[in-house]
Amino acid sequence: MLKKIYKLGQLTLLKNIKDIERKKHELIDLFWECTLTCNAKCKHCGSSAQKRKYAGELSTQEIKDAFMQIANDMDANKILINVTGGEPMTRKDLFEVMEYATNELGFHWGMTTNGILLTDENIEKLKKSNLETISISIDGIGKTHDDFRGVPGSYDIIISNIKKLKQANFVKHIQVTTVFHKDNINELQQLYNVMLDLNLDSWRVVSMDPIGRAKENDELLLDSDDIKKLFNFIKKNNKSKKLDITYGCPSFLGLDYENEVRKGYFYCRTGISIASILYNGDLFVCPNVPRNKKLVQGNIKIDNFKDVWNNKYKEFRSKDRTRCKECLNCQNWEYCLGGSYHTWDNENNIQNKCVYKMLYK
Repeated sequence: MLKKIYKLGQLTLLKNIKDIERKKHELIDLFWECTLTCNAKCKHCGSSAQKRKYAGELSTQEIKDAFMQIANDMDANKILINVTGGEPMTRKDLFEVMEYATNELGFHWGMTTNGILLTDENIEKLKKSNLETISISIDGIGKTHDDFRGVPGSYDIIISNIKKLKQANFVKHIQVTTVFHKDNINELQQLYNVMLDLNLDSWRVVSMDPIGRAKENDELLLDSDDIKKLFNFIKKNNKSKKLDITYGCPSFLGLDYENEVRKGYFYCRTGISIASILYNGDLFVCPNVPRNKKLVQGNIKIDNFKDVWNNKYKEFRSKDRTRCKECLNCQNWEYCLGGSYHTWDNENNIQNKCVYKMLYK
C-alpha cells in the first residue's frame, strides 16, 4: 500500500512536470533517419525498410548544412542526435557526417543498428566519429533471430560484433534491444543469459507494436498473458541487479509495473522534447510514428529548424492530443494521456495498443 501511495505521488509530480515541459518544449533528442535502405527485412519494422535505394535521400552536404543551422541557432551540446534507419551503416557518408557533427559542431550522438555491419573497419570509424551510445538488435536465439530479421546467420555475426565493440572500449553505453513476439517470448531466460554473458550496460526489451510491417505479421503480436509474463520476468530479474533491464515506451502500465519494469514513469515526449529529420528532410516527431503527411511540420531543405520547432508542433504539445471516448472514462487518463503517439491511430482516433487495457481488462 505504501508503495502505491508513493507511486501515485510520483505520478502527480510527473503530471505537473509534463505541463511545464509541454510549454517549454526544449529539444533533447533529435532523430536522424539517415536512410530507409536496410540489409535486413525485419517482420516488425516500423519504417518498412528494404534493401532497395530510396529516392530523395538527403545528400551529405544537405544534412551537414542542417546540423550546422541547428547548432548555430540552438545549443548543440545539449542535443543528442539519435541516428536510425533503415540500417545507418548502409549509408557510406555516415561516419563523415557524424564526425563533422561532433568535432565541428559539438553534438553528441548515438545509433540504433542491427549490428551486422559492425566490422573492425566500421568500429574504428565509429570511434573516430565519437559515437557515445549504441543500441543493437537481438530478437531471439539463433534461428529465431535470423528468421525474424530475414538474414540467415546474422545472430552469430552480431554476437561476435558486440564482443569486438566491447573490446574496443570507447562507447559509453552499449545496449541490446529485443523485440518480443510470439516466436521468441519462450526464449526469455535464454536471452537473459546471453545478455549477462555479453556484459552489457543495459537490455531494452519491447513488445512488438502494430505499426509498419508488423501489421502484415500481426499473428506475432503478444497477448495480455504474454505481456504479464514479460513484465513479471523483468521485475524479478531487476531485483537481482545483475543486468539493467528496461521496457520500452508504448504505454502507461499501471501501478503494478510503473517504475518497476523501466526507470521512471510513462511519458511520451514526441514533439515535446523529441523531433526527427527523416531520410528526405521532412521534419517530424519520433520516427516510429506512422508516416502521415498531415503530421509533417516542414522540411529541412527549405525551413529553419528552430522556427519550425518553436512555431509548429503545436498539436503534439496539446494535453488532449491522443484522447478518445474510451480515454475519457479511464481513471488513469492524467497519468497516461492516451499512450504513445506511435501506437495512436490518427485516422480513427483510437489507441491501437493500450497496454494498460491489455493488462487489467
